[in-house]
Amino acid sequence: MQIFELSKACLILAFAQTCVWFQLYSHYVWDWWKGKPLQAALMYGIPASLCFWYATKMIVDTTSEAWTARLLGFGMSYLTFPLLTWWLLNESMFTMKTMLCVTLSFMIIAIQLGWK
Repeated sequence: MQIFELSKACLILAFAQTCVWFQLYSHYVWDWWKGKPLQAALMYGIPASLCFWYATKMIVDTTSEAWTARLLGFGMSYLTFPLLTWWLLNESMFTMKTMLCVTLSFMIIAIQLGWK
C-alpha cells in the first residue's frame, strides 16, 4: 500500500512544516514571542525535526529513493507556507508568482505519489 504510506508521510511533513512556520514567524504574529528564539526552537524545532526524520524514513523505506523524500518535503512546504502566511500574516498568496509555485508544488507531489 505505497500510496497510503506516502500519504501518511505527507501529513507528517505538513505538520513538520507547520511547526517550522510557527518557529520562524510566531514573533511576527504575536508580540509575546518577540525575543524568544531559544524557546521557539525548543518548542517547535524538536517536534519538527522528529517529524521530518520519521517522514523521511517512511518515504525512503517505501520508495527506496531519497529524492522522493526531498521533493515531497519541498512540495509540502509550498502548501503550508502560503496558507499560514496568508491566514496569520495577511500576506496574499494570490500573486502570479506564488500561485505558480503552489501549482508546481502540487505537480511535484502528484508526480512523486503517482509515478512508479
